[in-house]
Amino acid sequence: MPARHRSRERALKILFQADLREQPAEQVIAEFYDSQPGREESEPPPEPDPFMEELVKGVLSHRQQLDRLIASHSVHWRLERMPVVDRNILRLAVHEMIEMGTPPAVVIDEALELARRYSGAESIAFINGVLDAIHRAGAKLES
Repeated sequence: MPARHRSRERALKILFQADLREQPAEQVIAEFYDSQPGREESEPPPEPDPFMEELVKGVLSHRQQLDRLIASHSVHWRLERMPVVDRNILRLAVHEMIEMGTPPAVVIDEALELARRYSGAESIAFINGVLDAIHRAGAKLES
C-alpha cells in the first residue's frame, strides 16, 4: 500500500473517532499512536506520519468551513444525517483538494477507494457526485 494512501486511511480512522468523541486533533493523534497493535509500553513510539497528521489537523481546524461547503453541494442530504464515515471521507477529500492543492483526480480516486473499503456501495456514487460538484464549482473555503 503506498504511503500516502496509508496516511489517508489512518487520517480517516482518526477523524471518525474525533467526530464521535469530539476530541482535539492532538489528543486523537496521540491516542492513535498509543493504540497501534502490538505496541507495548516499553517499546519506542511508532514512526510519526507527518502527512496523516497534516490531514487530521487541517480537517479539524477547518471543519466548520468544510461542512458548509459539503452541505452546499450535497443534494437532499444534511450533513448530520450522512453516515459518519462518508462525512469524514468528504471532509478529508475536500480539505486535501482545496487546501493542500492535491490534484482533484487523485483526491477523488483516493476518496472512492476509502469509500469502497469503509462504506456502502450507495455511498460511492454519492461521494463521487459531491466531490465532482465541488471540483467543478472551483469552490474555496470561506474564512
